[in-house]
Amino acid sequence: MNQETRQQVAMAVRAVENKKGEDLTILEMDRNSGAFTDYFVVCTGTNPRQIQAISDEVEGSLSKAGVRPNSIEGYNGAEWVLLDYVDFVVHVFSARARKFYDLERLWKSATRIAAADLAKKRAARKVAKKAGTRVSKAKPRAQKRTVRTKKH
Repeated sequence: MNQETRQQVAMAVRAVENKKGEDLTILEMDRNSGAFTDYFVVCTGTNPRQIQAISDEVEGSLSKAGVRPNSIEGYNGAEWVLLDYVDFVVHVFSARARKFYDLERLWKSATRIAAADLAKKRAARKVAKKAGTRVSKAKPRAQKRTVRTKKH
């Protein structure tokens, strides 16, 4: 969970905000939970066109910075679009699908963070721990997942 990844997540969050994604949540995954990534960015779109527009904005914004998704799932159906960037995953849901899958409950061991926290240095986590906020002590990842092909 390096600073570069945090900056990329912040870019994805700004892209979601640019397209008026609703109920934005950033989850920093707990290493002990068996999570396959470091962060989830979760938001809701009000209709299929907005869901696709949010997805396009995230992909376009990160592509300009030279970061491309490993895979994109669900774009055509636009109920749940998943953009997999390996170190973080962006989930753009319809309200119905978000309620049904309830990722925040499923990954309840993850720490909810604010967009402003992404810009802070990692040392700030120690301050949060002293304040009683839940903080995981993550160990570095040994290797990346295998590359999947892009699907539309």
